Amino acid sequence: MIKILLVAGARPNFMKIAPIIRALQKRSDVFEYRLVHTGQHYDKEMSDVFFEELEIPKPDHYLDVGSGSHAEQTAKVMTRFEKVCEEEKPDLVIVVGDINSTLACSIVAKKANIKLAHVEAGLRSRDLAMPEEINRMVTDAISDYFFVTEKSGVENLLHEGKPREAIHFVGHVMIDNLFHQVDKLKRLPAGTLASEAIKARFSAYGVMTLHRPSNVDSQETLQSLIAAIGQIAAKLPIIFPIHPRTQANLERFGIALPEAIHTIKPQPYMDFLNLFKDARLALTDSGGLQEETTALGVPCLTLRENTERPITAEEGTNVVVGTDPARIVAEAEKILAGLGKAGRRPELWDGAAAERIADVLAAHLNG
Repeated sequence: MIKILLVAGARPNFMKIAPIIRALQKRSDVFEYRLVHTGQHYDKEMSDVFFEELEIPKPDHYLDVGSGSHAEQTAKVMTRFEKVCEEEKPDLVIVVGDINSTLACSIVAKKANIKLAHVEAGLRSRDLAMPEEINRMVTDAISDYFFVTEKSGVENLLHEGKPREAIHFVGHVMIDNLFHQVDKLKRLPAGTLASEAIKARFSAYGVMTLHRPSNVDSQETLQSLIAAIGQIAAKLPIIFPIHPRTQANLERFGIALPEAIHTIKPQPYMDFLNLFKDARLALTDSGGLQEETTALGVPCLTLRENTERPITAEEGTNVVVGTDPARIVAEAEKILAGLGKAGRRPELWDGAAAERIADVLAAHLNG
């Protein structure tokens, strides 16, 4: 029996862990697993509800790390996860994504001589000012198994000297989860989701997420972005589930949102999926939404200067527009005029990535 510790710490992790759990549960004769929730995101709206919606069982270990600086958060996860490893003695630790918990648990596992698998390995933005890029690079530097979502990840890892036999192009577990949840959404009785009432107010709308420190911690940048999005909202109402950090900075800087930008509280995943799957346009500075909109064919504008997910721009519906107001507005107007970019779903984004991961682990670890 192969014993695995699965690590989740923040909202996007939950969506990536869920399909892996389903794949491992199907092979209970081969795998047993323990779920570790680091508590890096501790707000109920940003955490607990996702376990319920994504059908993730209650964590076996909750580290209750909470907020803090990058160093404080990483240190807390490391000291608490070390005790879990000592208690559980796993054969393998699986980490996903690029948050502080990913980095911290990876270091602990390797120092304890436990095999380490990184799901979503090899992604690179080349922007060392992004904390997530540091987390990705360090995690990949010490991983034993690399599960890659797109071919740029394979190329990056080979360039960095990783052995080809350790790199596995499997597709994307985030897309596994997306398709699973879309199917579930179709079966929900009318009136189940609060977001239905929001959609009923608009014949057409866009959605926006905005939370990266580089965008929201600078008054000049935030003001410029809101002004540009306000121009778009004058033609297409924008629904904005507002992140607490962004809300606080809007208030601190005295920036008023235009009336056509409709703020709502952070949404449970199913409610947000119900919104963005039918949007005319998504504006975002997150990574996951670039991928989910590409999988569903929804036009997306990424409000960043770079992306670690280039396949979404090369093949998908994503356009990386940066923070230049004129370009943001121009690209949005092209989409609204029906002249936006047509994309396609990338290779192996077919809903079976987690099954491929289970196949690889069974072949390499069993016996």
